[in-house]
Amino acid sequence: MEGSGKLIVFSAPSGAGKTTLVRHLLKQDELNLAFSISAASRSPRAGETEGIDYYFLGIEGFKKRIKANDFLEFEEVYKDQFYGTLKAEVERLWALGKNVIFDIDVVGGLRLKKKFPEQTLAIFVKPPSINELQIRLKNRKTESAEKIAMRVAKASTEMATAPQFDVIIKNDDLKRAKAEAIEVVKKFIQD
Repeated sequence: MEGSGKLIVFSAPSGAGKTTLVRHLLKQDELNLAFSISAASRSPRAGETEGIDYYFLGIEGFKKRIKANDFLEFEEVYKDQFYGTLKAEVERLWALGKNVIFDIDVVGGLRLKKKFPEQTLAIFVKPPSINELQIRLKNRKTESAEKIAMRVAKASTEMATAPQFDVIIKNDDLKRAKAEAIEVVKKFIQD
């Protein structure tokens, strides 16, 4: 698989603010970014739309796509909860002449960087603290206390991967984090 576009990967523990930063970057027309819609084995949450938020494949559908070698990367993030990047999605966006931006887990982000080392900018979004992360996840009101506890437990492991990324953006001040994200992405695209 080859393309001429750049890949900009945002990874972080849940609640660190990567989605907020990615949405902000997508509004910057001069960056020529298009969002890579990930595939998921889970069902849609309230307010999520097929083909906009995720491609919802179901567990069996996801496993079939793995066997068919349809993914650039995928991960079983939690038991029977798979997420991944379809090759066809990136090819579709490159065909439009776009640079592709990702909002994916740390394992997937590092896999893309390894697969496309020269074309990829891997950015880790660091929360101010694990305690702040927990507060943000609770304030979302989208998941059970059990799911939040799982995400917080996983966050320490994810935080340990930060040095493997090209850039770390600490999201303790959203305005500053947004400006920093624009600056590093613009520089990468222009190089």
